Amino acid sequence: MSNFESTGSVELVDGVLKIIVATEAAGTSLSGAGMREGTAALHSLNTGELQAGCILLAGSGANFCAGGNVRAFAGAPDRGQYVRDVADEFHGFVSALAAATVPVVAAVHGWAAGAGMSLVCHSDVAIGGRGTKLRPAYPGIGFTPDGGLTWTLPRIVGSARARDILLNDSILNSEEAVRLGLLSRLVEDEIIATEAERLARTFAAGPTSAYQGAKALLFASETRTLAEQLEAEAVSIAEAANGPTGREGVDAFVEKRRPDFS
Repeated sequence: MSNFESTGSVELVDGVLKIIVATEAAGTSLSGAGMREGTAALHSLNTGELQAGCILLAGSGANFCAGGNVRAFAGAPDRGQYVRDVADEFHGFVSALAAATVPVVAAVHGWAAGAGMSLVCHSDVAIGGRGTKLRPAYPGIGFTPDGGLTWTLPRIVGSARARDILLNDSILNSEEAVRLGLLSRLVEDEIIATEAERLARTFAAGPTSAYQGAKALLFASETRTLAEQLEAEAVSIAEAANGPTGREGVDAFVEKRRPDFS
């Protein structure tokens, strides 16, 4: 996507594709513009038309994302059809995000509820703060989850704990979220954004092909036997050793210098 232009929801800076998933509008609910513009950018990234080394998910308001716009649900003439359309749009974004081969970082400040929690579960590294809170939020309005939450959450915390969290609509504070593996690490609330951006730039400047290979192996491991995974790892590491990134990494190590993966 050589003619890529930043929008209000998407920008590409220093190899980082930043997507704003929620704004102050409608109480930091899931941004429709963010989903549409983000999906288009992710498709361009996944097809190779756009070059980026990391994806950064962030909210621009008081929260990362407080979930769907419930007031819009209430005002729709046909609530079922309206919610289905929103879910389809959201799921298009989630599918494109899940297909991305580069690292996904989330800057999780304030609340990550409903759709926001779903997005956190699709990130590779989620940076939170002491004030970060996660909540499914769906039972509170009589809804069932979307955004793949019933797929990702059991894989992160286990089936029994996922049932407990979803059915009880549990509010998870930041320490509990880190313990369960939903958040990767905690920093001071005021530097969540800068720390997530720093990490995203580090990924973008790093060995992209190695990250891509590791993510592919991790994803495929869920349906493979150990023997199959060992063979896949052997094939992958051999290919990496012969590739330009692997050659540069090994040569830099031997020559005692910093590798240049650009």
